[in-house]
Amino acid sequence: YQPDIVLCNAIEDRHIDHARGSELVSNACFLSGLVKIDTMAEGDDQWQQAWRPKQVYHYIQWKNLDPDFVVDITGFMDKKMESIMAYSSQFYDPESKEPSTPISSKNFTDSVTYRARDIGRIIGVEYAEGFTAERFVGVKSLSDII
Repeated sequence: YQPDIVLCNAIEDRHIDHARGSELVSNACFLSGLVKIDTMAEGDDQWQQAWRPKQVYHYIQWKNLDPDFVVDITGFMDKKMESIMAYSSQFYDPESKEPSTPISSKNFTDSVTYRARDIGRIIGVEYAEGFTAERFVGVKSLSDII
């Protein structure tokens, strides 16, 4: 697979694994474009071609980082919350007997919705998600960003 865009964790976040994971993905994307590194996919006998994604974008997690751009996610907010809650053991459950953590409170899950709603408000939609970019995001025309 040769993606043009890769999405990964925030560069800076409360949880050290998120920042480290972000760094790992960024480094892998860079190394994947070097022609002098030979790789072979597991279970395949063909050498892979060097390929570097055009952009690596980082979604914003715990910290309130200023996004480089935002995307209208109004049609996908329910799906976003559903995917987050797929890890329900980590998040708010009033019946849970597990120790409380910074992300296991109702306030945290409410804040995910609030943040998306607030960023959406700023661009005139119901919900939006902010991303940071490792490099400038270019457009051919100002009309492309309307």
